[in-house]
Amino acid sequence: MAGGLLGSSVDVLEMGFGVKFCLVFLLLRALFTDSSHNNQVVLLDTTSVLGELGWKTYPLNGWDAITEMDEHNRPIHTFQVCHVMEPNQNNWLRSNWISREAAQKIYVELRFTLRDCNSIPWVLGTCKETFNLYYMETDESHGVKFKPSQYTKIDTIAADESFTQMDLGDRILKLNTEVREVGPITKKGFYLAFQDIGACIALVSVRVYYKKCPFTFRNLAVFPDTIPRVDSSSLVEVRGACVRNAEERDTPKLYCGADGDWLVPLGRCVCSVGYEELDGSCLACRTGFYKAFAGNIKCSKCPPHSFSYDESAPFCHCEKGYFRAEKDPPTMACTRPPSPPRNVIFNINETSLFLEWSPPSDMGGRKDLTYNVLCKKCGPGPRECELCGGDLRFVPRPVGLTNSSVTVLDFTAHANYTFEIESLNGVSEFSSFPRPVTAITITTDQGGPSLVGAVRKDWASQNSIALSWQEPENPNTAILDYEIKYYEKEHEQLSYSSTRSKAPSVIITGLKPSTKYVFHIRARTAAGYSSYSPKFEYETGDETSDMATDQGQVLVITTAAVGGFTLLVILTLFFLITGRCQWYIKAKMKSEEKRRTHLQNGHIRFPGIKTYIDPDTYEDPTQAVHEFAKEIDPSRIRIERVIGAGEFGEVCSGRLRTPGKREIPVAIKTLKGGYVDRQRRDFLREASIMGQFDHPNIIRLEGVVTKSRPVMIVVEYMENGSLDSFLRKHDGHFTVIQLVGMLRGIASGMKYLSDMGYVHRDLAARNILVNSNLVCKVSDFGLSRVLEDDPEAAYTTSGGKIPIRWTAPEAIAYRKFSSASDVWSYGIVMWEVMSYGERPYWEMSNQDVILSIEEGYRLPAPMGCPVTLHQLMLHCWQKERSHRPKFTDIVSFLDKLIRNPSSLQTLVEDVQGLPESPGDVPEYPLFISIGDWLDSIKMSQYKNNFMAAGFTTLDSVTRMSIDDVRRIGVTLIGHQRRIVSSIQTLRLQILHMQEKGFHV
Repeated sequence: MAGGLLGSSVDVLEMGFGVKFCLVFLLLRALFTDSSHNNQVVLLDTTSVLGELGWKTYPLNGWDAITEMDEHNRPIHTFQVCHVMEPNQNNWLRSNWISREAAQKIYVELRFTLRDCNSIPWVLGTCKETFNLYYMETDESHGVKFKPSQYTKIDTIAADESFTQMDLGDRILKLNTEVREVGPITKKGFYLAFQDIGACIALVSVRVYYKKCPFTFRNLAVFPDTIPRVDSSSLVEVRGACVRNAEERDTPKLYCGADGDWLVPLGRCVCSVGYEELDGSCLACRTGFYKAFAGNIKCSKCPPHSFSYDESAPFCHCEKGYFRAEKDPPTMACTRPPSPPRNVIFNINETSLFLEWSPPSDMGGRKDLTYNVLCKKCGPGPRECELCGGDLRFVPRPVGLTNSSVTVLDFTAHANYTFEIESLNGVSEFSSFPRPVTAITITTDQGGPSLVGAVRKDWASQNSIALSWQEPENPNTAILDYEIKYYEKEHEQLSYSSTRSKAPSVIITGLKPSTKYVFHIRARTAAGYSSYSPKFEYETGDETSDMATDQGQVLVITTAAVGGFTLLVILTLFFLITGRCQWYIKAKMKSEEKRRTHLQNGHIRFPGIKTYIDPDTYEDPTQAVHEFAKEIDPSRIRIERVIGAGEFGEVCSGRLRTPGKREIPVAIKTLKGGYVDRQRRDFLREASIMGQFDHPNIIRLEGVVTKSRPVMIVVEYMENGSLDSFLRKHDGHFTVIQLVGMLRGIASGMKYLSDMGYVHRDLAARNILVNSNLVCKVSDFGLSRVLEDDPEAAYTTSGGKIPIRWTAPEAIAYRKFSSASDVWSYGIVMWEVMSYGERPYWEMSNQDVILSIEEGYRLPAPMGCPVTLHQLMLHCWQKERSHRPKFTDIVSFLDKLIRNPSSLQTLVEDVQGLPESPGDVPEYPLFISIGDWLDSIKMSQYKNNFMAAGFTTLDSVTRMSIDDVRRIGVTLIGHQRRIVSSIQTLRLQILHMQEKGFHV
């Protein structure tokens, strides 16, 4: 194969006590195929470096640098090492200084081949199938001597595929690709280092890059190159800039994800007025077209009687004689004023005139047609005309008529009237021509009456006025009636009222007290109306002062009587409740004495159950391992991948081949090289413990490897990992009955351990493993272990570390561990499960947790936790360990709940062997005030919040929801949950008292 081969043979050279293999492999062309992505910025790619790499090796005879030329005359830089025949290998390869540029997190892509240790004959040393990747940050390159202690480990790299001697003969080698993340990087650059501790490996290529969200267009907005945040769970919000001739509709945003992908597009830009979108840009409208509104719509052709003379026109101009009204949209055609009305006719009847006409022949292209009627009163001469006064009435009105008719009332006799009728529309005001008018002249020959005489007030009350007046001196004919018009003086321009009277007097009712009114009166005959009389002002009476005073006195007396009666009722209830509370406390003390007597019996060991044997009792710990754990041939174990790191070494997943059975998935704990005897003994001690257990809810030991290296412990594989992280990942996804099933499995496992006499000492959700069927199994039986990542999690005593939040008070104070202290821890596990993995006691410090427990504080029920389960928790947390339930009782109680799920919604106290009376259940004190209650749950800082929001009684607090708690100003989620959970417990206490017959 021309040019594609680094070597042509496999040489096996005898060199002292070892054999050195010159690895020869076939590089696929795919290795050099451009695999770059537009969201990656490459900082280093060894396949594209033309000259020598210049990387350093320590020691010099460790890693070998081999450079060949491929068929395209491009260099191929590789590094190889294979000192498997020699023990205690520690070979380092260090890159040149790499500038990080704008990166905060970098990615290292490694391509390599690795030989299967089992295929190498005559191996005398320690053969490995992994190597380690390290890095060191610096602000500049330096020539300082290489010091491994300055480097930070990134990860242990294991091969997915390894090759054998047969593969070498066929020239078919398996290329592995692994990518690791490093960050945050804060200095200007960094070095990479590769450590070999005894593997047969060839490093084919190294590619270092960082990710970015690339420059992009989206929704007519431009988004620049953006570097993601180091935290993969948070996104970078990027605001886009609109392209030319575009504007924001909603602020355009994209979010840059950790993998360099643009996510969650929000908002957009739209083309401005006069521009339309085309292929991601905004182009100007052509001549004869327009666009009046910003948006992603096309330009429109000018409407009739309009035209645009320039590009990017926002509207079209009207032709001469055509107009567009102020409120006309630009999309509407230009219009013109209407022609005059046609065919005016009239009909006069006694004192009324009816005018009617036909619409104009030309509406001007509009529909908003109205009419105005102008009245002129003329004398005998041709020029003796004046506008009609206010005495003439038009029904409905003289201007703005939408119908082509009007009625005219109250005209004067023996006068000439000219009525001009004009038609208008929305553009009439813009025309410079005179408005089109149609006129008609009418003469009245009837004689109307003269004015009425003086008007006087006869009397007035709060709501009425009596008026009378003199009849007209010259009525000319019989007076039919009088019209009286009146209005409030202060509201003369707003409205008026009128009434009629046949006699020269009237009583007007429905008026306001102490208010001035203006009155006009006129007479009506068959010939028409007289003019209105002059204005007369009169005021209604004010006789309400005495009545108001009497009403106020009655109101004060009534209020005082009601207040006194209410106070009497409150005092009576207070003394009644206080007396009953004292009776309740005494009854509770008696019940407590009965409960203590009932639970004096200790743990009873059942016959036939084997007893746990402490491995420390063996003089030779190896004997305990061989007695309780099965030795496994390492050839039956296939390690697939590294899944973590334990205290003693790497933790891997893999497969175990059992004789006559199919392969099963397993987890493999390995003991790292360089250990001392004490570390080996502590490592295998856990296997000696696990090997004694055989229960479906205890993690199963498959066996150990002690006769070859590395030393291994093989256990069953639990797909869903630890219970606490599993619940946090699936918050709210399970039903209550599913959670109870998990708790039942844990309790069953602990019952088995308790019956064997084994005390776990570190029972917590993090030490419970979950498989794919949601079966929970107790694990972590080693005494030497890292309890938590948080240094606050362990309280150090003279005897070692203790997980404070899970440990019983007597175990913290006196290191008295027992099955009863495991029961206390189980109650905490119950709380963790029902709160979906929330941290017990939230952000409280360890010292605060210890003091709070001593003072009687107990964790409140999590939100959504059934009362029966929280009551079981409280039983587990009793201060006297002899009063706590046994795991046998707990399993029996949970079985009853599973068989009767409805009991999870009720206040059932049905734990076999436990107190049945609610009074025997550990409860908080019966609080007298809101302040006392908040003090007991360490939330006293919110007293003012509750009072200001009106929650001043315990009864009102028990009706609060989570929304109410947020609304009064409790913003911290941990505080919200603590308060809501305590409210649930408080509500339970009140219900218990009501069951006892108390009035609460």
